[in-house]
Amino acid sequence: MTMHRIGTIGYGNMGSLWARQFASDPRWELVHVCEKDPNRRKAVAKLSPDIIVSDDPDAIFSDPSITAVGLYTLADDRPGQIRNALATGKHVVAEKPIASAPALERELLKEIESSDRLVAVNLFNRNAWYHHDIHAFIEKGEIGRPGIVRICHMTPGRLPYQGHGPEGPVFRDCGMHYVDVARWYAGSEYEHWHAQGVRMWSERDPWWVTAHGHFQNGVVFEITVGFVYGQMAQRWTNRSYFEVIGTQGIARFEHDFADVRLEMHGVHETVHKTNPYGGKKIDVMVDLFTRSLDTGRDLGLPTARDSVVASTIAQQMHDDAATRCPPCIGDEDELAHIIKNKPKW
Repeated sequence: MTMHRIGTIGYGNMGSLWARQFASDPRWELVHVCEKDPNRRKAVAKLSPDIIVSDDPDAIFSDPSITAVGLYTLADDRPGQIRNALATGKHVVAEKPIASAPALERELLKEIESSDRLVAVNLFNRNAWYHHDIHAFIEKGEIGRPGIVRICHMTPGRLPYQGHGPEGPVFRDCGMHYVDVARWYAGSEYEHWHAQGVRMWSERDPWWVTAHGHFQNGVVFEITVGFVYGQMAQRWTNRSYFEVIGTQGIARFEHDFADVRLEMHGVHETVHKTNPYGGKKIDVMVDLFTRSLDTGRDLGLPTARDSVVASTIAQQMHDDAATRCPPCIGDEDELAHIIKNKPKW
């Protein structure tokens, strides 16, 4: 068994999850974790005393024994880090988006695709058991020809002015996951859309956006994403569902971040299944990344191109909604009240 050596940059919410996964996988040695925050560096030390902990990312890039880097900082840091990784011959697994603006991502993509290094981006839905079950059902011909894809993802989420600026507005930062899912199922590129947003609480950008349109092959889509779903509700709630409607059958699921309830109604089979949601599926991504390195070829990882296309289209849909004079519901006083009194679920 080949032992791979990795250094990771960023030990925040996502970075800590990735580091723990690499540290627990016998095929990997987590050599070095870079983190600016001293309190987070102390947390890394608790993970393993053998891990080098520093605030110097160059020490990771300059270590020839490290074959891969994990990039879990904010989006404006990632272009330089990806370029350093490629220049030093290291493979990359990163969070999305890979730059703070789609134009910068497209420039970076040229460099990535001209390299022989493996660069994977965490579009977690592509690693989800429920999507793979649906794809297999479709490939068997159970729903006929897919014609309509509908996606809704609404949660309380973060509030305006409390997010990560470099990641962009809600429909880019979060919505790009679902823009990617619809494209994945359609097997085609986006052709046309119309988007509508709402400026909840007088915020600058629409915090809720819905877009509908069609792909070049005629598949129709509808995507709704928003962080406006019950911000002050006594109990946390969400509305997250997916369905693909074919010429002969349908497949759909909904989830509450704990369990996924999957239903597939085909011409020969009817499937009902409930299994755990599985979070961000980092274990699946690490396994696929590892096996791809072992075999010397991409075994189906979410790619930088997938990420850049999703980010670009999501930003364009957001911009479309923003230029249509989105109505404003609520005001700044209400937002201030929510920020001060939002329940801690």
